[in-house]
Order: sequence, then C-alpha cells, then structure tokens
Amino acid sequence: MIIVLLLIVMMLIALLLELARPELIIFLVLVTLLLLGIITPEQALSGFSNEGMITIALLFIVAGAVQKSGLIDDVMERWLEKSKTEQESKLRFFIPIAGLSAFLNNTPIVVTFTPIIKNWCEKRGIAPSKFLIPLSYVTILGGTITLMGTSTNIVVHGMLLEYGFEGFSLFTITVVGIPVTIAGMLYLFTIGDKLLPDHKGFSQRVKEDAKEYIAELRVKETFPYVNQSVKKSGLGNLNGLYLIEIIRRNERVSPVRNSTIIQAGDRLVFTGQISTMAELQSTMGLTLETGTNLELDDLKNGSIYLVEAVVSHHSSLLSKSVKQTQFRSRYDAGVIAVHRKNEKIQSKVGDIILKPGDALLLLAGEDFIKKYKRSNDFYVVSRLEPPKLLTKNKFQGLCSIGILLAMIILVSFGLLSMLKAMALAVIILLVSRMISAEEIMSNVQFHVLLIIACSLGIGTAMTKTGLAEWTAKGLMAISAPIGVVAVLTIMYLLTSVFTELLTNSAAAAIMLPIGLELSSSLQLDPTGFAVLVAIAASASFITPIGYQTNLIVYGPGGYRFIDYIKIGTPLSFIVMITSVTVIYFVWF
Repeated sequence: MIIVLLLIVMMLIALLLELARPELIIFLVLVTLLLLGIITPEQALSGFSNEGMITIALLFIVAGAVQKSGLIDDVMERWLEKSKTEQESKLRFFIPIAGLSAFLNNTPIVVTFTPIIKNWCEKRGIAPSKFLIPLSYVTILGGTITLMGTSTNIVVHGMLLEYGFEGFSLFTITVVGIPVTIAGMLYLFTIGDKLLPDHKGFSQRVKEDAKEYIAELRVKETFPYVNQSVKKSGLGNLNGLYLIEIIRRNERVSPVRNSTIIQAGDRLVFTGQISTMAELQSTMGLTLETGTNLELDDLKNGSIYLVEAVVSHHSSLLSKSVKQTQFRSRYDAGVIAVHRKNEKIQSKVGDIILKPGDALLLLAGEDFIKKYKRSNDFYVVSRLEPPKLLTKNKFQGLCSIGILLAMIILVSFGLLSMLKAMALAVIILLVSRMISAEEIMSNVQFHVLLIIACSLGIGTAMTKTGLAEWTAKGLMAISAPIGVVAVLTIMYLLTSVFTELLTNSAAAAIMLPIGLELSSSLQLDPTGFAVLVAIAASASFITPIGYQTNLIVYGPGGYRFIDYIKIGTPLSFIVMITSVTVIYFVWF
C-alpha cells in the first residue's frame, strides 16, 4: 500500500513538472506495479480490454465520420453569421454547442470551431479571448449531460462494470448534467463574461506588428553565391529566419526551394525573428532594405499561407528547441514566431524550447494543413484567414449524422449497449465507405486510450492493496460526523484537485475505488458516488492543463494561466454546489 501511494505521488509530481508526456509517465507507473508483483499481468492488462476504453475508441471513429463532411461546421457558421450582437452570438453558438458535446467527443468540437470563431471575431474586431474559454467550458459542461458526452463518463461506466455493478444508462448522468450545464452557462453569460480578458488574437497582433516579421535583403554583384543555389549560399538554413520569397524584377519566386538559383539584383524576402537580421548584414554583397513596403498578407500568394498551429500536450516536439525538431525539413514549414501566454518570445526562434499550448506562426503550403490537421503534434491547425467552409459531401454528412442518431435511439431504449451500438455504427460506416481504414487510424487518439487503460490498472492496484479503503476511511473520519453532504463535498474537491493536476481519466480511475469504498461503508447508493466522480473529473476549469480543450484554446485566445484561475474557480464552485445538491436529493 505504501509503495502504491509513493508511486502515485511520484506520478503526480512528474506530471506537474512535465518531465515526460502524460501517457508515458502513467504507463511507467503501471509497468513498475507489474514488475514489483503488486498487480498480476491480467490485472495490468485489464484496462486494455475494459468495455469503457473500447467504447471510447469506437466513439472517436464515429465522431470523426460525423465531422469529416463539415456539415455541422457549415451549419453552425451560417447560424453564427445571423447574430447581430456579441451576446446574441454567444447564445446562438454556445447553446447548440452544449447539445452537440452531449453526443460527440469534446476535443474534435473545440478543434473544429476554434478557427471558425477566431475568424468570425477578427472580422468584426472582437477579441477571440471573449469566446474561446467559454467554448472550452461549454463543451465540458455539455459533456456531463449523457454517458457518451465525455470519455470520463465512459471510463467510470466501464469501471463500474468491472467491479460488478450495473453501470450507467445513456441518461443516468442527465439528471445532474442538465442543471450543471444551465448553471454554468448562466455564469458564463453574466459574471464570467465580465471576467474574460480582452486579448487580441495572435493574427491580429501579427498584422499590427508586421514590420517585426518581414525584412528584405538586396543581392549585389559582390555576393559570393550569385548564380548559385539557395542551399549552397546557406540562406535556406538560417537560425530564426525563413527565406519565403525572391522578387526578381517583375517576377516573384515562391516557394523558395533549396535548388532555387540566386541572381544579382534579387530582393530576398525573409520572415521570422527579424532582430537576427544583423547577422546577415555582415555578409558581403547583401544590403538591408529598410523601407520594405511588403505586408504579411502579401505572402499569401495561393501556394503559401500563414498558418497558426498550437502545440499539443502529446506532441513529439515537446522539450525540444525548434532547431532540434528540424521543423522545416520535417514539416516543410517555417516557424516565424512563437507566442506563449499572450506574448511573443523574444529570442531566436530556433532556440525556443517548445511547451504545450505554444502558438506557432508558420509559413507553410496547403499540404501542411491537409497533412497535420489531425496530427497528434498540434491541436489547432488553421490558416489565419481560412476560406469559407464548404460541405464536401452533404449526403454523406447527413447519413453519418443519421447513423449516430439511430445508435443513440437504440441505446436510449435499451435495445443495445453503448459498446454494441458504437461497434455497429463503425461497421456501417466502413461497409458504406463513409470512412476509410486510414481515417479510422487518424481519428483514434491512441495516447488518450493509453492513459485510460493504464489509469484503470493503477485503480486496480489501489483497490487490491487496500489503499482505496484506507483513503476512504480517512475521508470518512474527517467528514462523516458533519454529514453526507460533507462527505460528498470533500470527495468532489479531492477529485477536482486530481483532475486539474493529472488528467480527467486518471482522476476518475483513482477516485472511483475510493468512492465505492465510501458508499459501502456508509451504506449509500454507489451510483451517486460514481456520478459525483464522473462530474468532478470532467469539470476541469481552473488550469489549462487539466483538460485538453482548455489547452487547445490557450494559445489561440492569447490567454495567461491566471485567466483560467480567475474565470474557472467560480465556475468550479458553481458546478460543485449544483452537483452535490442534485446528487444528495436524487440518490441519498
């Protein structure tokens, strides 16, 4: 029991210090428990065959098929365009979003709508920061409405089945989820709206400070590499600068490739950390054009685009400098600037160590957006001015939505379990060729599944060693004399702290065994405690790291860590009070 407790504490510290990617840290703890003989191989692997985890994998596929057509995105964008005031647009947008997130995974919803909202805000001169935190929070709130609304609910459901309980129906959580969502949205539209910062979007600041990002050098006859390639001149591999275009008399050479020949009289257009331009001025035959009349928009010539990408929590780029990642050769894109916590990092771009939530301003081709829109390395990949979203295949979009609705009806009437319904949906989508095997692989978030499976194994270790029972007795000794409401409140607070510091799935897996022990000791309905854990583990509002959707909007909204604390803390208490009250009266 002491070993398990120490491992969990070490896991918490490692996650807080971001010593490695979350799934690797949690997997390491599981392997350590296995090697020490605390859990058997069967118990360690039980999470990988858990019904809840497999259901989540299938949900990723179905949600991907629904969103692939762009039908929902197109409808929502048209709906948003009809609003006249900022408050009206929030009501028009966020109420349907809450409904969508009750039946679709939160992460793809936020990834999809973040660039749409940013573009809409910037067209109207509204700060995107007024919309993006509410977008994340509303999807989290909406996810508490049904069993399939968030992976946390399904994790708890799967664990209940493992422990021999009945599990949740599709709408077990709804009795708590709807009041929680209404209370949370009322706060976000009133007090929370006043607390939101008025930060300009990344692209707005970039356009205002265009001179910081563009510079020109003219090639003289004395330049030693005249009539030689960009590669030989070394201009294509500069630290913190990116050669985007060559203006040659009336001709524009773009994109510039390593094989492009440099000629005398060429105007070399660079973007990036322009403060490093002094290094180039010392090169014989290159002179700085101080009065360049180029703007960032001039770079968007049909084949090259300004792209914003947000580094994900599971990115292979983390803890490496831009130069170490070999970004340009790896992604065929140049990093112009890196923004963190609403500020541009004032150092050479190549030397910046990347962290989760960093917003990267890139110069890239159309292929970059196609290739990396679903990459685990980035949360949001969008042009700063995306083209009008068009539905690729309206019929396929309607069919995929119809299949999802049919599955929801079958589960609602108890004709199929959630697992069987989602498995049937995936088979129909595959047979009808609405989704391909390659798309299935790109839609399934394997790092999330690894976290869930490993967390379930750690939860098993807590139960087996008696750590869950010991913790439950400690909690009961503190809170039981005060009453059941105190027990529920302390249980909620502890789960909430874990979800802010760990991940939502890990928090649920660790806290559910404790909740079940408490329900047994107090002889209360275990369903009430399971619902409490599911809601508390999902309701992560206070930090950007507790829930993926919070991190997704972190960079694009130009937020600071303190913004989440300021807006999220009151919301967390509102959700806690509402949840504890409803659970007490419904189950106890």
